[in-house]
Amino acid sequence: METPEDLEAQRKIVFELGAKYQVSQGRHETIGGCAANVSCGLARLSIETHCCTRVGDDESGNWLKKELEKNGVGIDLVQTGTNHRSDLSAIIAHIPSEDRIIFSDRDSNENLEILPEEIQKIGAEWIFVSSLNGNSNESWDKKLDKILELAAQEKIKLVFNPGQKNIKSDPQKIIEAIRQTEVLIINKDEAIEIVDKLDGFDKTLINDEKFLAEKLRDLGAKIVAMTDGVRGAWGLGEQEFLHVDAKKEKVADTLGAGDAFSSGFIAYHIKGKSLQECLGMGIANSSSVIKYYGAVEGLLKEGGNKLVA
Repeated sequence: METPEDLEAQRKIVFELGAKYQVSQGRHETIGGCAANVSCGLARLSIETHCCTRVGDDESGNWLKKELEKNGVGIDLVQTGTNHRSDLSAIIAHIPSEDRIIFSDRDSNENLEILPEEIQKIGAEWIFVSSLNGNSNESWDKKLDKILELAAQEKIKLVFNPGQKNIKSDPQKIIEAIRQTEVLIINKDEAIEIVDKLDGFDKTLINDEKFLAEKLRDLGAKIVAMTDGVRGAWGLGEQEFLHVDAKKEKVADTLGAGDAFSSGFIAYHIKGKSLQECLGMGIANSSSVIKYYGAVEGLLKEGGNKLVA
């Protein structure tokens, strides 16, 4: 339904109250969430990866851990909460628009604990941080503080992909974390939201990709990778600013495209590839994953010298 008068939600899917609908495309069940998606993507590209997340003490939690292991991900940092259900999302994929609606129910990950001693045991060289959740016992920013302190103490390199709700909640905390970041991965809308909180710049430049990337690098990030959906991705290193176009693919589900870009970019950066190659791998991975339902099935994996979905 088109509702142009509603500026924040101009297109809606509407259901008849009390109706029952047959699902024409069937259903697909898979693991998900940024931590799981990026972990699986890195593992498929031969990066030793451990997923730090939390599941419930239910059948879903057992299944989730088995699925991570099947994808080559270490589960020694996966916490199992007692009397918690594993998080669940129900996603309606709207085929004509190549878009979707997500209904999320969080129970376990609100209670994720950051346990530095457990992370130290695996000898982590990198930590990837995305959207963090909090609860009454420990807010998300306190969890981020623990991660930043551990990274500084153990000289662990940080990849930061801040969540939108974290940016809206406390942009200054996000800026503080960027100062300690090796690789910042962000979409353009999020970049605008962060840069807009800074002082002393020409506001007419706020939509310029190079300007945004430079402002974020000036905050301390050594490398900035910025995505903008079908327009592709930009990368800023020490001396070069590059753009890679998105690939036009038949889309089944856009869910997880950003996470696929992240795992592709990070894997190639860890392997010492050039910024151009890192961007290309990020785009290739996201272009592959959108051809499948869910955020894991289409992730590329290394087979000899070839990449296959």
